[in-house]
Amino acid sequence: MKSTMEIPGFSPIRERQAGIFVIDDHPLMREGLAKVVELEPDMQVTGETGQARGAVDRLLDAKPDAVLLDLSLKDGNGLELIKDIRAAGISAPILVLSMHDESLYAERALKAGANGYLMKDEATDQVVEGLRLVLSGEVYLSPRMNRLLLKRLSGGRGSADQDHGVTRLTDRELEILELIGRGQPSGAIAQTLGISPRTVGAHRSNIREKLGLASGSEVVRYAVQWVDAEMPDSFRP
Repeated sequence: MKSTMEIPGFSPIRERQAGIFVIDDHPLMREGLAKVVELEPDMQVTGETGQARGAVDRLLDAKPDAVLLDLSLKDGNGLELIKDIRAAGISAPILVLSMHDESLYAERALKAGANGYLMKDEATDQVVEGLRLVLSGEVYLSPRMNRLLLKRLSGGRGSADQDHGVTRLTDRELEILELIGRGQPSGAIAQTLGISPRTVGAHRSNIREKLGLASGSEVVRYAVQWVDAEMPDSFRP
């Protein structure tokens, strides 16, 4: 972990600052987020990691006041990591920062235990605003997502239900669909997620049925196209 004191432009640690832990698997993004946080007089970075594996232990040691977390991690899935964080008894608010469409992922993130969701293409001042809101006990969502959730709660159908067949997938199935789209075969997916190849096969079968696809090769083709649409080139591994 790079110490905040080693990054040019960081000010010395001050008293009564909120400690922020950054989880993002892109080093430049992680360093950029750290700089954004450290420019605020009432915040400091107390830890960072680019991996899902070991992140819970790092958080237990660091005891941050808030967590800034990317959903797409090379060795795991942010939604599952959020659940693991909460299962470990860590109550620090979590602000998700992701390139994934909020209409598909924001509600899932909140249900998993997050306190806010921010798209990576938002301005950096939105990151600070989001952190301040979750630190104060509020939930941070974009105005568009707030409207969508209110529409769903009132009994209406949101645009995501109309636009995304993937809304029918469970969190685990969605995670596997992304890994398929990123080129991982079933054996590698099983190793990444710590599950058996047979379980991966069962999930792939469920994905095929829920998406109305005729074969495994169609699942792969759909997954690749979906990842291409969801993930800008600059955020791909």
